[in-house]
Amino acid sequence: MAAPAPALKKVLKPVHLWAIAVGLVISGEYFGWNYGWGIAGTMGLLIATLIITIFYIVFIFSFTELTAAIPHAGGPFAYAYKALGPIGGMIAGYATLVEFLLAPPAIAFALGSYVHFLYPAIPVLTTGIVCFVVFTLINLLGIKESAVFTLVVTLLAVAELLLFMGIVAPAFSMDNFMQHAMPAGWPGVFAAIPFAIWFYLAIEGVAMAAEEVEQPQQTIPRGYIYGIFTLVVLALGVMIFTGGITDWRRLSNIDYPLPEAIGIVLGKQNNLTKLFAGIGLFGLIASFHSIIVGYSRQIFALARSGYLPVYLAGVNKKFRTPHRALLAGGGIGIIALCAGSTDKAIIIAALGAIVLYIISMISLFILRRKEPDLERPFKVPFYPWFPLIALLLAILCLIAIVWYNWLLSVLFFAGLLVAGFIFVLTGRWRKSSQVVSI
Repeated sequence: MAAPAPALKKVLKPVHLWAIAVGLVISGEYFGWNYGWGIAGTMGLLIATLIITIFYIVFIFSFTELTAAIPHAGGPFAYAYKALGPIGGMIAGYATLVEFLLAPPAIAFALGSYVHFLYPAIPVLTTGIVCFVVFTLINLLGIKESAVFTLVVTLLAVAELLLFMGIVAPAFSMDNFMQHAMPAGWPGVFAAIPFAIWFYLAIEGVAMAAEEVEQPQQTIPRGYIYGIFTLVVLALGVMIFTGGITDWRRLSNIDYPLPEAIGIVLGKQNNLTKLFAGIGLFGLIASFHSIIVGYSRQIFALARSGYLPVYLAGVNKKFRTPHRALLAGGGIGIIALCAGSTDKAIIIAALGAIVLYIISMISLFILRRKEPDLERPFKVPFYPWFPLIALLLAILCLIAIVWYNWLLSVLFFAGLLVAGFIFVLTGRWRKSSQVVSI
């Protein structure tokens, strides 16, 4: 009898999940959101962000019910499969892969921009490619080692954002913040939604480490809930304080708004400005590293279940990590890094996120009716209102993103149609129904 294939190792505790939840997202506080200012102005982006903050709070409470009840490395794909069958699983898997494969190139580009800010002789693209290579290798060493690394850099990143707010707060001026506050009116608010989503994008990736969590039914809810409230405080604080220190238009189209803001307040030659730009890399590294954990587990789970070539489901015998999925995701990320731009990557990643949010909320409602006896260690409060609000806001976000980004949306949904056609044509939907075990 052949030896059983090596499985993922269960070692993660609540503090690790908090670090992964915050680490997945925290780069969104460092860059990317400021592109929303160029579309909507300070008040326009603030309104969009408050709407999205409400959405993420109700969504995470709802999503946590699914994650605790079905602790599966596939995350949203697994919930959609259980509720909607193979085609639903395929749609969720595609959306999740788009989100998690396109977010890292945007972060890698920002990492390169931060390094270029410090050392102009180093090309942005070179730094981004090196980051993919280095952090893929770190992830190959094991999930606990990766989680400990994530915890350290996330704590440093949170501390730095608090320091940032403390430095720029005395320079805050409401007159600056309200200057050209809503140049595009309410249409600008809706156009800025993808950049508001960037503040919280990928927090659901915690679900993809679920098979590596000790006591997932108790640990997962704590990690999610502590994480979302940490991010709400950081997102609103950073955006509001930064918008009031100068004419925000100076910061609306760069990949390093926080070092630039510190430079405006203290002077670019100030030692603290240079120090901040250097340690600012921690926030980007935390997200970059954590999202690699997310996409590798998603590729692994989809391959194991027959949605992708089974070869990608291999687990390294020594380190118990999905090494082939890590290498495949890294290769795709480097290609996307060389071909794309930050704002476009953010918009397409946000599209993938919104589609998986919608299908996850639909899955929650269906599973409540279809499997009422499913063990649910955590139940969403105020059911059905929280998931219903999340679903309606997600649909509103989808309409807004498509309306203002129709060409990128066509590419996204064309990719979904191609993936679905291949999935049906090759008969993988039959294979997946035999392989998936949830």
